[in-house]
Amino acid sequence: MKFIARFVALAVTGIALGMQAGGARAQEYPSKPIRIVVPTPPGGIVDLLARLIGQKLTESWKQPVTVDNRGGGGTIIATDIVAKTPPDGYTILLVAPNLAINPSLHRKLPYDTERSFAPVTLLVLSPTVLVVHPSLPVNTLRELIALAKSRPGQINYGSNGNASGGHLAMELLKRMAGIDMLHIPYKGPASAVTGLLAGQVSLMFAQVPTVRAIIARGELRALAVARGVRSQALPDVPTIAEAGGLPDFKFDTWFGIVAPAGTPGGIVSRLNSEIGKIMRMPEVRERFVPDGVEPATGTPEEFAAFIRSEIANSAELVRFAGARVD
Repeated sequence: MKFIARFVALAVTGIALGMQAGGARAQEYPSKPIRIVVPTPPGGIVDLLARLIGQKLTESWKQPVTVDNRGGGGTIIATDIVAKTPPDGYTILLVAPNLAINPSLHRKLPYDTERSFAPVTLLVLSPTVLVVHPSLPVNTLRELIALAKSRPGQINYGSNGNASGGHLAMELLKRMAGIDMLHIPYKGPASAVTGLLAGQVSLMFAQVPTVRAIIARGELRALAVARGVRSQALPDVPTIAEAGGLPDFKFDTWFGIVAPAGTPGGIVSRLNSEIGKIMRMPEVRERFVPDGVEPATGTPEEFAAFIRSEIANSAELVRFAGARVD
């Protein structure tokens, strides 16, 4: 009994010392440069978000924050790098919907999406809009659905790539509207929009910031935004529920921050708090809100639940689309 009592006492002491050490690390954090890994090449909203957050963290914490662009592999390369990085808060990852989509696309990933990371915070929601080439003889979503039903499999649509957000959003529309269209994947948003402008494809779902100016010039026609409420950036464009009678349709693009699993809770909390303050700054909101991008920060626990929900939703759409890679 004495042995057991002593063992329990030592265990409790060890736990207490570990908690004290974790708390000390959080109090000292940050004491050296921080790296934000971005799973895309420079340019675009993901890179812009990382650089803005990095700049504000540098100003607040007086420690250099660098942005490390590691594009390729459908974001798997960058994600794996961070999964295998020491969990000390000095390397974090800016994540996009691919984080939740990839487990359904690939039979085996070099990391465990739910266990290899400590969610820090959701950053923003970026609405998508259904746009068509002017040559397509439709002015509303209802007209598009009617035309697609009269030409099953004959209308082609573009996307940023296989199982990208735009691909899955269109597959959701096809499923809910009972229509069939041909998927043409491109290598990224720039090439997909270029293909649409050239008339290589007839329509696509695109992020509002990417096509807002093009819509304003009349080079593309916006039929509906893929969310429950209208976008502040496109107030005259109806929602899919309004335009096509599909009340349950909603598909937002989102971005967030995660750290490697095992990062001390105090450090995760400090990152969450500071990044939340940054996203609420008037100058930050002014940079994104006009494009329809809405800050959507919350607690680490809320972001973890959000990721789990997105994994489940993506799995269903990937199965429906037949988009699994391996």
